[in-house]
Amino acid sequence: MESDKKNTIYETDLQYIFQKLRESEREKLNNSTILVTGCGGFLGYYLMSFFAKYANELKIKKIIGIDNFQLGKPKWLTELSKLNDKIELYPVDITQFSLFDHEKINDVDYVLHMASIASPTFYRKYPLETIDANVLGLRALLDFYKNKDMKGLLFFSSSEVYGDPDPGYIPTPEDYRGNVSMIGPRACYDESKRFGETLCYLYAEKFRMPISIVRPFNTYGPGMRLNDKRVPADFAKAVVENKQLVMYSDGKPTRTFCYVADAIVGYIKALLYEPFDYFNIGMDKPEISVKELAEIYKQSGSNIYNFNQSIEFKESEEPSYLTDNPSRRCPDISKARNLIGYAPSISVVEGVNRFLTFLKEGGDIH
Repeated sequence: MESDKKNTIYETDLQYIFQKLRESEREKLNNSTILVTGCGGFLGYYLMSFFAKYANELKIKKIIGIDNFQLGKPKWLTELSKLNDKIELYPVDITQFSLFDHEKINDVDYVLHMASIASPTFYRKYPLETIDANVLGLRALLDFYKNKDMKGLLFFSSSEVYGDPDPGYIPTPEDYRGNVSMIGPRACYDESKRFGETLCYLYAEKFRMPISIVRPFNTYGPGMRLNDKRVPADFAKAVVENKQLVMYSDGKPTRTFCYVADAIVGYIKALLYEPFDYFNIGMDKPEISVKELAEIYKQSGSNIYNFNQSIEFKESEEPSYLTDNPSRRCPDISKARNLIGYAPSISVVEGVNRFLTFLKEGGDIH
């Protein structure tokens, strides 16, 4: 990607990911073919870019990306595929898996299944499609690969499987069973991710498939569409356009925010881990309010963009915007630290600064 070759954030982030992987982990990728579902999304940006950039050093044979491009095909993906002949792209709806030519993905070593809408605004708009991707699409993949000689399958679940945790379970460990609403505007996402995890567990048990699960916690950074409708993207869009930073709540809900490069390291480590297990992937501190996050964007925006707008509170035009919205979200990542050596290090202040700098350097990738 010509524009990204000049983007210092993009380059240093990919180097950071590579350096965070242990030599033994890198070796596991040797001579492998990797399938990424939902390759055109936010996380697909750095995953596809990383595998492409280091394909020769990691001795990766092929990188296959499939996506239905429901929200549009990003220009970065087209450009990336033109620059690397190891990339194969197919417009595939994972929920219509039977209609796809399976020979194209028959000999795959690693699968990263993240084909799902993740933004609340959009999964409320497409609830059945969200369920189908996380249940029917996943089931189709599991059935296809259950008797094949593969090295790893990673299912992208979500921190939303915990719902709105009891205060006694924050930071939230993986064995917390959740406080989730089965009926409501977020249920299509939360419950399909929970059921997806159950499917993964059953296939790992019954067919001895090498499956891992990750539960991402509030990931942000380069690769996010500015119209994504999640808070980090909303704030970045406001800074770029020099408009008010608008919160559609009282600003009191708290989160920890994980910069995308740190998250990608965790995902790859989990992919390469055996046996079956599930991991929180995110930052465990600091847990800050949405209002505090807005202040960080305001300060970084001022330094990078001469941003000079105020922070405002408004009521969302979407009636169900705050329905079942968790009041707190903070992971216990000790399991990932101990088992896969996951050690995120990019603070939210640094991460926001990197995100805005990426955009300033021409990182409008969509």
